[in-house]
Amino acid sequence: MVEAAPGVLPQGRPRMVYGTRARLGLIVPPTNTANEAEWQLMAPDGVSVHTTRMPLHTDTASEAGLAALYADVGRASSDLQQASVDVIAYGCTAGSMTDPMTALGDFVRERTGVPAVTTAASLVYALRSLGASRVALATPYHDALNQHEREFLSANGIEVVAMAGLGIGSGGPHEYVEIARVDLDAVRRHALAVDRPEAEALLISCTDFATLPLIEEIESSTGKPVVTSNQATFWAALRAAGDEGRFEGLGALLREH
Repeated sequence: MVEAAPGVLPQGRPRMVYGTRARLGLIVPPTNTANEAEWQLMAPDGVSVHTTRMPLHTDTASEAGLAALYADVGRASSDLQQASVDVIAYGCTAGSMTDPMTALGDFVRERTGVPAVTTAASLVYALRSLGASRVALATPYHDALNQHEREFLSANGIEVVAMAGLGIGSGGPHEYVEIARVDLDAVRRHALAVDRPEAEALLISCTDFATLPLIEEIESSTGKPVVTSNQATFWAALRAAGDEGRFEGLGALLREH
């Protein structure tokens, strides 16, 4: 285990009893149960995770939808700011696919003075760090949301060479609670089925999709890096908090970058 560093944070303020290495603030949708669990499992000694919830937003294309997203993110990030976190992460893939991809994180940073990351931007940065510009995309989503993600990735230099979802959400937002109930065997089969030889990485999208125990296994079987929403956002949050540590057992992204 990694020992917590003593002393003070780079900002010069005294360290707290917990989160001596980094204090990560996390915003998740109300029904999300996978994100917090996977972050807690990934966090090494000295890294604490502090979470708040806000409504789910999947309509980021309309002016009204974007305004509602920013209003809720603003309130949630202000709450986390009071917990003296070192970084604020918006842990929702679909809700953070904004144009430009840095816009939502910039808004949070300007509002709170705290470094900020979003899941959608973190996926792009993770793939760039791995040198992967062509991906196979596996999601639990329905076709319309899959297409939205393909367009977002394409606009940011990532080509989706194959894509498949499980169709959850096609009957309405009330279905999204089912995402966290997809068992690991089904996630594994789904991810492997969408992979293609021309894909340089396998992207498993959605922060409520349980994937953490599968990352190393799928990387070993496919011979290519696996990027997931929770893993990439955790990686980006640590880096934004000034932690450059590398970690075993969490995939090539956190091991090598």
